[in-house]
Amino acid sequence: MTTTATDTYVLLRAFCDELARCGVTDACTSPGSRSTPLVLSLARGPGLRAWSHVDERVAGFFAVGLAKQTGRAVAIAVTSGTAAAELAPAVIEAAEARVPLIVLTADRPPELRDVGAGQTIDQVKLFGGAAKQFVEVGVVGAATAARVRWMRQLACRAVWTAQDGRPGVVHLNVPLREPLVLDGPLPDDPAPGRGGGRPWVARTRVPLPADAPELGIVPARHGVIVAGRTERGEAVPAAVVRFAEAAGYALLADPLSGARAGTAAVAHYDALLRDPGFAASAVPDLVVRVGDLPTSKPLRAWLATLPPDVPQIALDPEGSWHDPDGVVSERVEGSLPVALSALTGAHADAGDPAWLERWRAADAAAARAIDATIGTDAGEAPSGATSASATVAGATPTGAASSGGPAASATAASAPLNEPLVARELVAALAPGATLFVAASMPIRDVETFAAVAPGAASAPRILSNRGANGIDGTVASALGAAAAGRGPVVLLIGDVALAYDLSALLSARRHALDLTIVLVDNDGGGIFHFLPVASQTDAFEEHVATPHGLDFAAAAALYGARHALLETAADLRAELGGATRPGAGVTILQARTDREQNVVLHRRVWDAVRAELASG
Repeated sequence: MTTTATDTYVLLRAFCDELARCGVTDACTSPGSRSTPLVLSLARGPGLRAWSHVDERVAGFFAVGLAKQTGRAVAIAVTSGTAAAELAPAVIEAAEARVPLIVLTADRPPELRDVGAGQTIDQVKLFGGAAKQFVEVGVVGAATAARVRWMRQLACRAVWTAQDGRPGVVHLNVPLREPLVLDGPLPDDPAPGRGGGRPWVARTRVPLPADAPELGIVPARHGVIVAGRTERGEAVPAAVVRFAEAAGYALLADPLSGARAGTAAVAHYDALLRDPGFAASAVPDLVVRVGDLPTSKPLRAWLATLPPDVPQIALDPEGSWHDPDGVVSERVEGSLPVALSALTGAHADAGDPAWLERWRAADAAAARAIDATIGTDAGEAPSGATSASATVAGATPTGAASSGGPAASATAASAPLNEPLVARELVAALAPGATLFVAASMPIRDVETFAAVAPGAASAPRILSNRGANGIDGTVASALGAAAAGRGPVVLLIGDVALAYDLSALLSARRHALDLTIVLVDNDGGGIFHFLPVASQTDAFEEHVATPHGLDFAAAAALYGARHALLETAADLRAELGGATRPGAGVTILQARTDREQNVVLHRRVWDAVRAELASG
């Protein structure tokens, strides 16, 4: 069956038109020959903004960050061969983190496969189980009205599949024959889209009953809510905070949940649960788990060792099993806001006030110990108030409170930076409307351990991280994707190895005039490995695990047209953030040099100080 370039482009034009009709606004492209019809159709598609990238790995992670920030599926088009394989890390991250992507891989037609044709590999189900759906798209034959309708239907199905249920990746493999470029204008569409800009296949959700269902979860006197990463907008974090406050349950919220806020939130559970005495004395009689399992290893271990008769209830609307220790006793699937609303009503005032107060008092004690050890401002404000740090990238939240005087603040501001202090100060300095993207190694652990509680879910910056597969690859690209959404300033907290790994992504920032502030914690190697048993293997550890590199990041910034500044103190960090996060500032790398071995010592001093503070109380 003969296929002309005109037929191919007519079919792809209809496909791209339907992507936009279904709400897709962004696509990422990379250069190539076989992908020419895909790339040109996306670039020319009305309603789509096509973000050009030099390499496919950056394009994939840029799309991940953009989809995280917007909640909408993002399309990616790449050429054949290893170009398609370069998307594998981003596809896996999206699958694990529930990020909607539509991956379009150009391919050789069947007669050129497995016969030695150049740039040809087996792309059929290339991403295996990481893709929710795979379709071999045949753009072969005349672009009849029937075939155009099928392409429109396929686009709608791809968008709804990527976004609905458990969001994820739809992989469409598109074999394309030469010629790949048009030699004349396209004819009228033989099957134009539906009137009023409606999708070819619309989607209607049946509304849930207004009256919340009975969930059968028995209220408890000593309840704990564990909130992990959720990226479904502001409704869920706010509902989690309301539930915790209404019930009087202790809220242990990973910053990635957006729910580390309000009067029930406990910021320093990671440090508290490292104290065996506190962990043993704080056994709840109910655990409600929302979202992914938090990063904190002590929290995970504590949940795993709770008595079997303590119900652990997981609320997850998308059927994801975050229970590696097999301790969840019941799963509630369905709308999270509806389930949380039902629990808020059923569990109102169920908690023993003394129970929550004990957690809050321990949290305050941990904050005092942390402040005294890492050199932050003189004391953290009580739960429900911000820290004393001045906010940037937006207005200062109302109700801010300080527990330290001017002299103490001045002393802290001039103290040398360390890694916990960078994480703590950075979260405190960013106001609502800003996004903090955090690398998935040591930086996210420091943010979880040291970030304070915000007054409310809407009064803190949004915090994102690639914690699906937990890799460090593509972190800069994902942060740039988040910045491309245009939803306020984006700041990236990253270590030197992760930045070195993804440094080439900064080319996309320059090509698209994107703003990004990079706060770089540079300890010249993989600092997290010093916390692990492998650090004892001194004959090979430094060269093969810690991997020092000696890179000059000022020179790297100059290569990509970025500004660079060295940070010495907390005052430097706050001052530099103010200018770096202004619109139009471009890319700025703010580098804080630290020592890997001293960082381990400091963390252990923090944990010892928290234990001592708890014992003294």
